[in-house]
Amino acid sequence: MTSTTPPVRLVFCDVDETLIDCKSMFDFLDYYLGERHGQDGLARAREVRESLLAQAARGVPREETNRSYFRAFTGESAREVEQWGERWFAERSARASFYLAPTRAALARHRAAGAALVLVSGSFPALLGPIARDVGAHHVIATLPQERDGMLTGSIVGEPVIGRGKHAAVLSVLARHPHLDAADCYGYGDHISDLPMLEAVGHPVVVGHNPELLARLPGAQQLPTAAEELDEVREVAGAQ
Repeated sequence: MTSTTPPVRLVFCDVDETLIDCKSMFDFLDYYLGERHGQDGLARAREVRESLLAQAARGVPREETNRSYFRAFTGESAREVEQWGERWFAERSARASFYLAPTRAALARHRAAGAALVLVSGSFPALLGPIARDVGAHHVIATLPQERDGMLTGSIVGEPVIGRGKHAAVLSVLARHPHLDAADCYGYGDHISDLPMLEAVGHPVVVGHNPELLARLPGAQQLPTAAEELDEVREVAGAQ
């Protein structure tokens, strides 16, 4: 997404459990394979999910589990996956809880003040594109599934947008906006894998209370999740 007006700053934002309330890739895996292939698809989705969780438990880096995820889509039509991504978004975003309200409100304020929003995620464009349009993001940096003759190969193009990949993504966007200073830019994330992205900007914001991330960014602003914000409202109401 582009704009003819130069932005006053860039705001980089992770997506899963930072902007939305779920892990988009896992959620879409069940949705797509179940809807397209019935019980066999659901069984396949369960196998993939269990394999990825087992890899994570063994300490396999997120970059590698991200690559493994896309093998589940080997031989699927890229166009159909994109169409099902639109359906997934339409259904999921109808839930009041789909967006983490504090993050979405913060992004709306940034955008109103002239910032350009950049979604940075290890998820993929079929899912992130509809979200980006909805929140008015100017750029999407995502892991790109490889296509051949309109079909997904199960591989990806380049590197996953995880960890250091997010740092590289931030630098690449900043390079296209030489009039902006990284020290004036913001970053939003919820997990330690977002640290390289958050360290690349002057204003890191931690969504939620990830202790490892907070320990590494002691001066970062904190933003509650929607559930935490609701708890705070209830506490105030109960004290009155």
